[in-house]
Amino acid sequence: MAMAEKTIMLVCAGGMSSSLLVKHMQDAAADAHLHYRIFATGVQSAPDKYAKFHPAVVLVGPQVRFVIDRFRVAMPDVPVQMINMHSYGVMDGPVVLRTARELMGDLPAAEN
Repeated sequence: MAMAEKTIMLVCAGGMSSSLLVKHMQDAAADAHLHYRIFATGVQSAPDKYAKFHPAVVLVGPQVRFVIDRFRVAMPDVPVQMINMHSYGVMDGPVVLRTARELMGDLPAAEN
């Protein structure tokens, strides 16, 4: 298997609610022959995981959106954004992966 090109970190309350979304994102990446390390962690562990894995983007679950401003200060070299509430609710891995790719500059922003 090829080495991960970039790392995508999802943050939720405890790291568990995002696990299914991570799986769907990994499946979507594999289907597109993309090599990303995608993982979820809890709010409390996020700073340590950030330091360890140097993610290219940090996506925050809607239920912990209150940490976004703090994370943007603590993680100034990467985009930090809330996951779209609907996409999170239905665990839409392909859409969330596309958002991550846009934020990392791997895709142009979607045309509206």
